[in-house]
Amino acid sequence: MTNLVQAVWVELLKARRSTMPLLTLLAFSLAPFAGGFFMFVLKDPDLARRMGVISAKAQITAGSADWPTYLGLLAQAIAVGGLILFGFIASWVFGREYSDHTVNDLLALPTPRAALVLAKFVVIALWSAALSAAIYLLGLGVGMAVALPPATATTFWQGTMTVLVTAGLTIALCMPIAFFASAGHGYLAPMGFAVLTVILAQVIAATGWGEYFPWAVPALYTGTAGPLYADLGPASFGLVIFTSLAGLLATFAWWEWADQTH
Repeated sequence: MTNLVQAVWVELLKARRSTMPLLTLLAFSLAPFAGGFFMFVLKDPDLARRMGVISAKAQITAGSADWPTYLGLLAQAIAVGGLILFGFIASWVFGREYSDHTVNDLLALPTPRAALVLAKFVVIALWSAALSAAIYLLGLGVGMAVALPPATATTFWQGTMTVLVTAGLTIALCMPIAFFASAGHGYLAPMGFAVLTVILAQVIAATGWGEYFPWAVPALYTGTAGPLYADLGPASFGLVIFTSLAGLLATFAWWEWADQTH
């Protein structure tokens, strides 16, 4: 596609020259430290008894202090926190063009609109994937610092694949947010949509219908949602793919045909 590489490079420069990458990394880095704290509490029964409510919360959230549980917590953090954080990234990448009043200047460039939109999606995916990798690596360091019991290579491989697939599913589901950022001309509509999907995912999953709601699928895939939640099937992953493609196509269509004079 004409000028796609240059468009991606420009979008990366916009991100690099802002504080957003650092802020999103700092926000997401709370997840492995919170999980490590739960592991630390569960490893020390005396401390757990003294901490009372925190210990009960750790037992409900985690269960036991070992690598499979901790890696599951990391995956769960990406599934739930990623819906908000990756959605925020998508909102910023698209919405800032409207809030900074640069959208008309952007569309006046001798670059196809499709290339501009695709470049933004590439940056969103790369940014979100880099955050997921950073959190996973930081989580490994926190797990070793907490001195979790040794685990087999198979355990780490399974945990890594769970984190990888969960991140992919979550990144895919942030694509529709780009449409709301574009159609809503800013940040409010996409972030409201992101928060709504997280709330609905929790409610619908609790009723046992989560496998049919795309935004509940990543959390269910981690296997940490509990036995009351539905098992996933091919239809669940198909819904995630369909939702992601619908968001991509709707955003491309908006930028290609919508009136951008405002």
